[in-house]
Amino acid sequence: MPGDEGAVAASASAASGPGGTEGQTTTPPLDAKINAADGRSYWQGIDADVNGMLGGFPYISKVDLQGSRNFLAKLGIGSKSGLRTVSRALEGGAGIGRITEGFLLDVAEQVDIVEPIAKFTAALQEKSGVGSIFNIGLEEWTPLDGTAYDLVWNQWCLGHLTDDQLVAYLRRCKAVVAPNDGLIIVKENLSTSGVDLFDDVDSSVTRVDDKFRALFEQAGLHLVKTELQHGFPKDLFPVRMYALK
Repeated sequence: MPGDEGAVAASASAASGPGGTEGQTTTPPLDAKINAADGRSYWQGIDADVNGMLGGFPYISKVDLQGSRNFLAKLGIGSKSGLRTVSRALEGGAGIGRITEGFLLDVAEQVDIVEPIAKFTAALQEKSGVGSIFNIGLEEWTPLDGTAYDLVWNQWCLGHLTDDQLVAYLRRCKAVVAPNDGLIIVKENLSTSGVDLFDDVDSSVTRVDDKFRALFEQAGLHLVKTELQHGFPKDLFPVRMYALK
């Protein structure tokens, strides 16, 4: 789904109430509220720039990108001496390609893009190093036959997928990631309320850490490394990075 919206203030989302009690109809799961059309309508109205992608917090971009570079370096991937670069990467929910241009093109020969909002990717069409651009949602994306990725980066976009859609998407990623040293990265906001939170502004869910880990397990993925992003303002959601195989 539309991506890179992560700098959302922690007060921006509201938690739904607890599940139904005895004698009442069971409350539908929170992620059932996610509506792809509503989410895309929201993002169609957002400017195709860093300020738009980061929800009015463009100044965190530098810190965010450096945190991601550092995390990848600890996994052995980077442009500096002693680190390896990769042949092909995928950015899911790429928005305007802030992450692709910010560091993925430094570590990958080619980066493919999944982003349903076509106006966001227009400037990437002729960008050197950018390969296939899929203007569809993550829940609709299917890798091309014969495709193999060394790195799949998903940041501030998975909240637009229901739990079932997220598990199915991660399984598709797993099927095309290099079996030995390929990695799937997830970098997302975390709810600290003990429950997932629904944001009706952009029709997305902010999940708790335990929910992410459970969904990764359902997708058949193994957690290799995880870290919190540091250096963000305290009034924003905490952001956690997960490296998966």
